[in-house]
Amino acid sequence: MRTVELLLDEAAELAVRDAWRRLADAGLPSQARHRSPTNSPHITLAACPELTAPIRWELAKAAAALPLPVHITGVVRFERPTSVLAWALDCDSALEALHRQVWEAVASDSPPETLNPFHEPGRWSPHITLGRTRRAGAFAGRRIPELLAAPPLSAQLTTLRSYDTESASVEVLKP
Repeated sequence: MRTVELLLDEAAELAVRDAWRRLADAGLPSQARHRSPTNSPHITLAACPELTAPIRWELAKAAAALPLPVHITGVVRFERPTSVLAWALDCDSALEALHRQVWEAVASDSPPETLNPFHEPGRWSPHITLGRTRRAGAFAGRRIPELLAAPPLSAQLTTLRSYDTESASVEVLKP
């Protein structure tokens, strides 16, 4: 599987890594525990089985929209198959348009059953994962706002990349 992700500017990345460390220090699930060199704070836009030539062509056009300013709105929790603690992003018209462009690129040349419905436009919730676990309710009842520093109010989305889950490698997608 190949993800399509947005990376953050250096200051925002450092703030996320600080949040990861604070969660880990408190004994909570944290992305800091993922020691892979490819583990970077990111926003996942979509995933597909492979990046075919038509998908790559469209993703190169999408990458031309970067850098893109975004606003971080605060902490959010998701209870999907996993418990996720994240910083939510305001899905303004520019971010929504970029997401739709990426979704349409991967959807145009991928079998529909291989696409994650949570990434579909209208269902997608832009966020930066701070911690994740399969343990339901892991973040419920925790005093997360007291534990974490306030997120930066704004950030720049600087890079479009793809993570290959089979090879555990990343590829920067350039215009």
